[in-house]
Amino acid sequence: MSLNVSITATLVATVMIAACGKKQPPPSPAPQQATASSAPVATNNPSASNNAGDSGAAEAARNRAVLMETIRFAYDESTLSASAQEALRSKVSILRSNSSIRIRIEGHADERGSVEYNLALGLRRAHAAREFLMGFGVEGGRIDVETYGEDRPAQMGNNESSWAANRRDEFVIVSGLAGR
Repeated sequence: MSLNVSITATLVATVMIAACGKKQPPPSPAPQQATASSAPVATNNPSASNNAGDSGAAEAARNRAVLMETIRFAYDESTLSASAQEALRSKVSILRSNSSIRIRIEGHADERGSVEYNLALGLRRAHAAREFLMGFGVEGGRIDVETYGEDRPAQMGNNESSWAANRRDEFVIVSGLAGR
């Protein structure tokens, strides 16, 4: 919400500075107070308005991509690797600056092991990511966990490449990210 207000204020200031060197247009009505649900403030420069919308949409798309980035696990492990921790750290800043975002972490396993074991392993993996995020100040009530075990493979096959692709946590944005 405050991100939209900040973007709108920055856009208005940029347009005003750019307009200083040009012939002044006739006075227009005062702009309305920007709110989270209002559209960007209209300007006399249509390309500036489109760029602001594109900029906000681009940022929302980048945030969505970061939040939805999958993390991988080693065989029979729920310990977070260095690369998984790095991916989770990149999610932290977005989650901390956007308190309305809720996510779901879905834990998965490869097909090796019993159904029950793989469900439990998927749950441990999802909880490991949740605990990591909470350790950086993200409220646990905003993070749901789910396990699918081996039920939803990312890649079919009975080889190490397929199994490695299936040992993962996936992240779903449940609510709160504008531009969805």
